[in-house]
Amino acid sequence: MEYRTVDSTSVGGTDSVWPKSERGEGLVAALALAISMGFGRFAFTGMYPLMVRDGVVSVSTGSVAASANYAGYLVGALLASRIPHRNAGRCAQLALIATTVCIAILALAMPPEILAFVRFIAGIASALGLICSAVWLLQVRARHHGSPLMFSGVGLGILISAELIALGNVERWHSSYIWWVLAAGAVVLLVPAWRPLRLAAITQHDVKSDTAPVERHLLTPGVLIASYGLAGFGYIITATYLPLFVRDALGSIDPVHVWAAFGLGAAPSCFLWHALHERLGTRRSLQLNLLIQAVGVALPVVSHSAAGYLASALLVGGTFMGTVTIVMPAAKRVAHTVKFNLFAVMTAAYGVGQILGPIASSWLVHAGHGFNPSLEMAAFSLVVAAIVCLL
Repeated sequence: MEYRTVDSTSVGGTDSVWPKSERGEGLVAALALAISMGFGRFAFTGMYPLMVRDGVVSVSTGSVAASANYAGYLVGALLASRIPHRNAGRCAQLALIATTVCIAILALAMPPEILAFVRFIAGIASALGLICSAVWLLQVRARHHGSPLMFSGVGLGILISAELIALGNVERWHSSYIWWVLAAGAVVLLVPAWRPLRLAAITQHDVKSDTAPVERHLLTPGVLIASYGLAGFGYIITATYLPLFVRDALGSIDPVHVWAAFGLGAAPSCFLWHALHERLGTRRSLQLNLLIQAVGVALPVVSHSAAGYLASALLVGGTFMGTVTIVMPAAKRVAHTVKFNLFAVMTAAYGVGQILGPIASSWLVHAGHGFNPSLEMAAFSLVVAAIVCLL
C-alpha cells in the first residue's frame, strides 16, 4: 500500500530511502522498540551476572537498579500519556537518543546511587520510546496491521543484545567494554529508523479499514487493569534474573544464550498471539497466554537442567510480549467506557508489578531462600491473572 506524507519537506526525502508500505513503517517501529526495550531495558538482564562477576554491582545493588529502571518506566509511561500525537515521532527520536546515551554511561564506574539514577532515566526513555513509537505507527501513521511486527522488535532487540553480550563474554571483555559495544549496536539500529520517524500524519485517503472481528464479550477495564498488573509481577522475575540464577547450572554453556532464547521466543510470538486473539477473542487468548507463561516461570523451580531453563526462556519469552499484543487492542475497544486514561492506568499497574518483583526477590535471596520462592510467587500471580479474566 502506497502512502504519501502530509509534509514532505519535514522528512528530508525519506520516501526515497525506505519502503513505501505498512510493513516498512512497522519495521521502523520494531527497530525503535529493539533499541528502547531490547537494548535500553533488557540488556541489563544479560549484563547483570557479568557486572556481578566483575565486582561492578552486587546482587542487591543490581536489584535496586532494576527496580529503579521499572520505576522510571512507570514515570515515562505517565509522561507519554500527555504528549500530543503529532509530536510522537520526534519524542520517540529523543527517547532513542537518551536510551543510547544511558547505555554508554553504564560503561563508566559509578557509585550504586548514580547507577540506580541512570537506570531510572533509562526507564523513562524506554517507556517514552515504546509508547511514542506505538502512537506514531498506530495513530499518526494509522498502520494498525503493523502492530505485531512492531512489538516483535522487543524480542529482536533482546536477541541481538544478548548475542553481543555473549560475544564479549567469550572474548573475556570487561563488562564496561561490553556496554560500549551495546551502545554502538543501538546506534546501528537507530540509523535506518531515524528519518522515517519524522513522517507526519497520514491522510485519511490512505488508511485501510480495520477488518478485525468485533468481539461480543469484552473484558471490562477493571479486569484488564488487574490482570495486566499481575502479569507485570509475573514475568519480571524471569526477565530480570534468568541469566543470574542459571549461571552455575549450565556447565560450559554461556547463560546469556538462554537469555537470547528468551528474545528468540518473543520476536515471532507477537504474530502468533495477534492471530490467536483474532480467532479466540480476548478472554480465551489472554487466559491461554497467562497460563503458558506461568508454566514457563515455574519450570526452573521443578527442573534444574539445561533443557528446563531453555524451555522456561522460550515459554516466558514467547508469551510476555504476547500479553501486550492482546491487552492493548482490547483496552482500546473499551477505553471510551471510562473517564480516566485507561492505557496510563494499565501501564501504571504493570509498572507497579515490575517494581515489586525485583524488590521481593532481592529480599528473599538476601534472607537465604534463593530464587525459587520468587518464581513460585510470580507463577501464582500469573495463574491469578488468568482467573481474573473469568470475571
